[in-house]
Amino acid sequence: MRLTGSSNPAMTGSAFERAVSSVGSGVMTINGTINKIGILMLLVLASASYTWSMVTGDNPAGAQTYVMIGAIGGLIMALVTIFRPQSAGVTAPIYALLEGLFLGGISAMFNQQYNGIVFQAVLLTIGVLFTMLFLYRSGRIRATPRLRRGVIMATGAVFFSYLVSWILSLFGLGFGFMHSSGPLGIVINLVIIGVAAFNLILDFDFIEKGAQAAAPKYFEWYGAFGLLVTLIWLYIEILRLLSRFAGRD
Repeated sequence: MRLTGSSNPAMTGSAFERAVSSVGSGVMTINGTINKIGILMLLVLASASYTWSMVTGDNPAGAQTYVMIGAIGGLIMALVTIFRPQSAGVTAPIYALLEGLFLGGISAMFNQQYNGIVFQAVLLTIGVLFTMLFLYRSGRIRATPRLRRGVIMATGAVFFSYLVSWILSLFGLGFGFMHSSGPLGIVINLVIIGVAAFNLILDFDFIEKGAQAAAPKYFEWYGAFGLLVTLIWLYIEILRLLSRFAGRD
């Protein structure tokens, strides 16, 4: 079975195709991947609670260091996992712990500015996850080649905008409308959330196809990692959107 790609760089078809031909003990299953997702989420929550307590306690300056370590370290671990999927059993949990440090710190900072916003963002992220899962499992939304191409193009455009905005910020410039609380900034944020949500459809499909293709057992960790990447992106975008609404009050 040939596996088509997801716009999530962790979930490329070529990675699965290379893995299917490799020798390993056991094969990937959907239930096994779900269990791995649960483990990764617990690791994220555990490390997030640490930096959260630092921000809300008496060491907010120290928390900023851990947030930076989490952001940079998480990016490095993500790249290692993407280019070496067979190491996902080790690198994916490390990625989850590092991202937890990052998320816990920034979430606490947002919550201090807008009390209760993090709880709302978590609920909305969970809501989007299960809504998209229902739509996928019920067949109301299918990962057709046309949908896949559209989501991949949209995701590429979003991350290109992120990259350009970051480069311009180094020179004191930037896309002010992308970060404003005005109507245009909110609309852009909603579009990005929609793109992230549709990436979940591609991730679900890719995990299912990987199990059907009998990918190696370690791909349960890899599939869980890829889904976690999308969920973290979705949560951050929802948190930004809620902060924009709160800032307009």
